[in-house]
Amino acid sequence: MTNYFRITAYYEKEDLSMIIDSNGMFEKLWQFSSYIVQKGLKVLEISNADNFIDVNTQLADKDTQHVLLRAVHKGIPEYLAQTIDNKNYRAVRVNDMAYVPDKTKTV
Repeated sequence: MTNYFRITAYYEKEDLSMIIDSNGMFEKLWQFSSYIVQKGLKVLEISNADNFIDVNTQLADKDTQHVLLRAVHKGIPEYLAQTIDNKNYRAVRVNDMAYVPDKTKTV
């Protein structure tokens, strides 16, 4: 999963938060991040598939031509505690989609 990346971003002008995935469009994580920033979004969370944990969704199919808008929500993302395998993590939720951005950090 080396080219599967996920960003949680915020678009202040419209007060929108979103979760965006890239599965094959970018070679490096920084390229995806740069692309998102160029679109006027603020990157809040960034990770690759080896480092995040999906809470209630699955990875998207490979798409080398598009980024994938997985969730969008009015307002800032919600941060919450999430227990997985008896470990407490800091998760982020946008609309109905939640994930743990960094599985190496427990709370």
